[in-house]
Amino acid sequence: MAVKKVEKIWMNGKLVDWDDAKVHVLSHVIHYGSSWFEGIRCYETAKGPAIFRLDRHLRRLFDSVKIYRTEIPYSEQEVEEAIFTTIRANKMRACYIRPVVYRGYGDVGVNPLPCPVDLTIAVWEWGSYLGPEALTEGIDVCVSTWNRPAPNTLPAMAKAAGNYALGSLMKIEALQAGFKEAIALDVNGLVSEGTGENIFAVKDGVVYTPPISSSLLPGVTRASVLQLAQDAGMNVKEMSIPREMVYVADELFFTGTAAEVTPIRSVDRVKVGNGKPGPITLQLQKTFFDIVKKANDPHHWLKFVYND
Repeated sequence: MAVKKVEKIWMNGKLVDWDDAKVHVLSHVIHYGSSWFEGIRCYETAKGPAIFRLDRHLRRLFDSVKIYRTEIPYSEQEVEEAIFTTIRANKMRACYIRPVVYRGYGDVGVNPLPCPVDLTIAVWEWGSYLGPEALTEGIDVCVSTWNRPAPNTLPAMAKAAGNYALGSLMKIEALQAGFKEAIALDVNGLVSEGTGENIFAVKDGVVYTPPISSSLLPGVTRASVLQLAQDAGMNVKEMSIPREMVYVADELFFTGTAAEVTPIRSVDRVKVGNGKPGPITLQLQKTFFDIVKKANDPHHWLKFVYND
């Protein structure tokens, strides 16, 4: 999905023109992938534009940076205010929000410490990540030949740019094989996550999702859907999921800021259930959209951008 240009991007405390938002070619981040980011959505709700779970996203951003022994030169409150400033400066009603922390220009060696820590915030229009029909019809996926990293290698809990090199390999493999997305296994051959989504399985009315120890990013939408499932009285289990379960599950779905709640209709060309989004998936999807579109928000997950 091509990025639609807007007027301003926030960089290190200043709003700059879109075309002037640049970094030096010798910045540490370009050579070593030393950046951490968030993907956040602002929805046009029935009560006005609102950001979904902004505090949870910012906490994860600060945690990601901390894992890499780095500090953001702004407080969480300052970053939150900068996000609101950027949305308002671009007069956005609904948008994708990308704060990215990165090591800038200073030294071109593996050691990142001599390089400054920069922060940029961009916003742009964002539609359906996996296509407009994905949410209603489901998508076809494959199990990737690439595995998620073993424990004590790359930190899976950090939303670090370097982690997504692996996700890109999985995505390319899936697309070239005629699939929309890929499911990754962990080092033990257990189900982990998608290239940029968490995964859920439903079997005999029980909702399953892999634990954090399965080398996955602790998704904000994942946590939200777990809460919504519990609110609905569903039997929810975070547990290791063997590969073969994705072939015999009654329902499968992805969750993520970009993917929202996306049904999976087949894995490796094996039909999931009857090949259509299942009732539990659709119930959770509806509850999720009731929050982000209708502002039926019992958990107070929305932060409104304007006073309208």
